[in-house]
Amino acid sequence: MNILSIFKAAAPLLGAAALCFGANAEKLVILHTNDTHSAIDVKADGTGGVLQRKAIIDSVRKAEKNVITVDAGDMVQGSLYFKYFRGDVEYPLMNMTGYDVRILGNHEFDNGMKDLAERYKDVKASRLSANYDFSGTELEGVFSPYVIKKVGGKKIGFFGLNVDPESLISHKNINVRFKEIIPEANKIAAFLKHDKKCDLVVAVTHIGYEKENDKTTDPELIAASKDIDIVIGGHSHTLIDPAQPDKHPSLIMNAEGKPVRVVQTGKYGRYIGKLTIDLDNLKEADGSDFAYELIPVTDRFPTEALDAKMMAFIEPYRQVVDSVGGRVIAKAAYGMVNGERVGAMPNMTADITFDYLTHKADSLRNAGVDIPRLDMAIMNVGGIRQDMPEGDITEGQILSTYPFSNYFVIVEVKGQDLIDALAVGARKGGEGISRNVRVVTDGEGNLLRVIIDGDVMDPDKNYFLGTINYAAEGNDDMVSLARHRLIWTDDVEVAAPTLRWFERQGELGVPVAPDPNPRYVKDTSL
Repeated sequence: MNILSIFKAAAPLLGAAALCFGANAEKLVILHTNDTHSAIDVKADGTGGVLQRKAIIDSVRKAEKNVITVDAGDMVQGSLYFKYFRGDVEYPLMNMTGYDVRILGNHEFDNGMKDLAERYKDVKASRLSANYDFSGTELEGVFSPYVIKKVGGKKIGFFGLNVDPESLISHKNINVRFKEIIPEANKIAAFLKHDKKCDLVVAVTHIGYEKENDKTTDPELIAASKDIDIVIGGHSHTLIDPAQPDKHPSLIMNAEGKPVRVVQTGKYGRYIGKLTIDLDNLKEADGSDFAYELIPVTDRFPTEALDAKMMAFIEPYRQVVDSVGGRVIAKAAYGMVNGERVGAMPNMTADITFDYLTHKADSLRNAGVDIPRLDMAIMNVGGIRQDMPEGDITEGQILSTYPFSNYFVIVEVKGQDLIDALAVGARKGGEGISRNVRVVTDGEGNLLRVIIDGDVMDPDKNYFLGTINYAAEGNDDMVSLARHRLIWTDDVEVAAPTLRWFERQGELGVPVAPDPNPRYVKDTSL
């Protein structure tokens, strides 16, 4: 590939923002990602890919004098690379990409803190966390609250903010003292701005943009702050597109009525965010003066433009992943979308759970074990991690769709606790519930009643629920489920019986075609 061809491939990536500055202006470019979730390879639609991301970052570094790269967490969990290799792929690749600043997402804790400490000792970036106190744990001393980067004679302060782990990260995987986000953020931002005399203060957060529960979001943080200039976010998988300012505004007013720029790039590494900052005019600048754009990450690069060292590193791992990913086990009658809180994927997941645990309980009962009949199933949609396109379904696809090391459980739960958990789902827009249940709402996210097997759920009655241990512990905000009595726990991970369910459909020649109709429904009399 000649020099002109490489320039033509790279030129669109450099962004229109570069045209807004004079030839002699001192600029800072911040490139950022979030929630890449082990998306090592290019997706089927031609988007994403860690090699393609590196090519874009390298092209910007060649074109710009001052570049800082930032990742806002959850760079693991979501593909077979993490399922099989537990971080052996993602952590080295992040180092090879050359990130300058990194924070933790909640999924970095999926293998526990001991494993995380072992992984993070080799992380080359500045490792930030201002509101997790790791004192007395394996991670003590690994993270700093902030870092100051000196660029073009200016001081740029970065600090990290992590999500409240309660009802999100399993207690067995995390042991930290959580500091409330807004007071801690205001304290450290003021320290950076006034004591350390930083010209720009950047909060790198993994707390989310969109409101789903009682946890603090990026817009709420900004509205309660006055010393933060930019928020680089993650966790909610929000694509903050400057071309659609009304959908997810990128400018939020702070406590003093000053616009602050907030950015996030969605998920799976499909975009890199690019902030371009005029360092010569920081004193009077606000968020509206920081140019922002999204760079699509696609497969447009020829092989010779990709990082050869990274390709060689990935190849042996890819061979293992491809050997699993290529085995077709069933057919999908139509495409199903990960991320939908009601519809085919949540329904199918809950029904697989209900059918498997009903069969398991029946088998145990026939063998003389005193175990009750199952009343219903609940599955959190956060446990579903991949789309399911129409056509071939592979073994690797199922293992990637349900990647977590969870176990099916049967628990006894009071009706009121079930209602409270389903009410949380109603506020979020839904959860996976079995075919014999309907959650009736007012259409505004408020639960009116729960119908189970044609009858209104009795808050004083005890029910036998099928779910996973993660949900039964009260995670994904379903805190009331933690008030259960454990009846039975499976001895294999969820992926094993789930995979077998799909294999049976393939063996029987039955296309996978789950009920697509919402089971969280609006009261038609309203």
